Amino acid sequence: MLQHSIKRFVRTCWRLALAAALLAPGMIAPAAATSRIKDIADFEGVRENQLVGYGIVVGLNGTGDDLESAVFTRESLIGMLERLGVNARDEDLETDNVAAVMVTASLPPFARQGAEIDVTISALGDASSLQGGTLLVTPMVGADGEVYAVAQGQITIGGFSATGAAESVLRGVPTSGRIARGAIVEREVPFDLGALPTVNIALRNPDFTTARRIADAINTELERDVAYPVDSGTVVLNVSMGGGDPAALLTNIETLPIEPDLPAKVVIDENTGVIVMGDTVRISRVAVAQGNLTIRITETPQVSQPNPFSNTGVTVVVPRTNVEVQEDADRKLAVIEPGVTLEELVAGLNSLGVSPRDMISILQTIKSAGALQAELMVQ
Repeated sequence: MLQHSIKRFVRTCWRLALAAALLAPGMIAPAAATSRIKDIADFEGVRENQLVGYGIVVGLNGTGDDLESAVFTRESLIGMLERLGVNARDEDLETDNVAAVMVTASLPPFARQGAEIDVTISALGDASSLQGGTLLVTPMVGADGEVYAVAQGQITIGGFSATGAAESVLRGVPTSGRIARGAIVEREVPFDLGALPTVNIALRNPDFTTARRIADAINTELERDVAYPVDSGTVVLNVSMGGGDPAALLTNIETLPIEPDLPAKVVIDENTGVIVMGDTVRISRVAVAQGNLTIRITETPQVSQPNPFSNTGVTVVVPRTNVEVQEDADRKLAVIEPGVTLEELVAGLNSLGVSPRDMISILQTIKSAGALQAELMVQ
C-alpha cells in the first residue's frame, strides 16, 4: 500500500513539473535590459583631467634616437647634463641609447597629493624600441600649464622587434609602453563637491525618455521631487532638498536601475563591412531580391608560326578572347513582413544568402524606399 502511494505521488509530481514547463514560456515576460545610473551618465565635477609631458628615456640597447637627425633629443640631452653639472655642449655626442618621448596620463577625479597614477610613454623621434629604457624625471602639466604630477620609472612595453641580415620580426608596438603607478600627484585639482547646491547628471547618450526615467527613479527612491530633466542630456539634482550631502546623495542614487530608451538606428562601416542594428529597428512590408551579375573576360593569346624551313610567312600573336556571363538564377524575391523585430530582420536577410557587403546595399535601398523605420548612419 505504501509503495503504491509513493508511485502515485511521483507521477503527480511529474505531471505538475510538465505543466509548469509548458506554461512558463507564456507566463514569464522577458526581462528588460537595465543599467545603473552611473553606467549611463556622468556626475558634474566627477571627471578625469588629461596630463602631458616631454621626457627623456635612457638605457636603451642601441635602439634610441639618432642624435644627428633628432635635434630635439640632442638638445634635451645636453640641457639635462648641464643641469647635472656636466658640460657636453662641446663634445661630439654619438650615443644611440637615448630617446625623446611624450608622456601622457589621466588624472583621476579627487586625486590627492602623493597618489600614484599610470603613465603612457610614446617615442617622439626615430627610436626603434623603448625596451629596457628608464624614463627620467618628467613634469606633467594640465591644460592650464600647471604641473600636476611627476613621472619616472622603468618602462614596460607590449611588443618587440628583432632584425637580422635577411629578415626582421616586429610584434606589437615597441615604441610605446607604460609605467604602472609611474607618476606621483603633486597638485590637486580644486573642486568642492560639498558646496554644490545642485548637481548636473549628464547622459552619455542624450535622450529625453531616458532623462525622464532617471529623474522619476531618483524621485521615487528619495520619496520627494528633487530631480528633473532640463534637456535630453541633463538631469538636475537638487542637493539641498535631498539632504544637503552631495556625496551621500550620489551614493544612494548611482546604483538605481534604469532602462535606457535607445533610438532606432542602423550604423554601417563601409570600410570594414560591419553592420550594427538597434533592437528598436523596424521595417515596413517590403519585397527584397538580391542577385549578382558576373562578367568574366579571359584572354588566351596564341602564337601562329609558318611551317619549318618556309621562306614565306611571319610569326604573329593571334588574340583569343572568351567572355562568360554568369547570373545568379536561384535568387528569389522575398517578402519581409511589417513590424518585424531585429531578430526576424536578421533571419530574413540571412535567408537570402547575402553577404555583409550585399546586406549594406540592401539596407540602403530599403531606406531609400522609405521602408526602414530607423536612422541609417554610414561611416
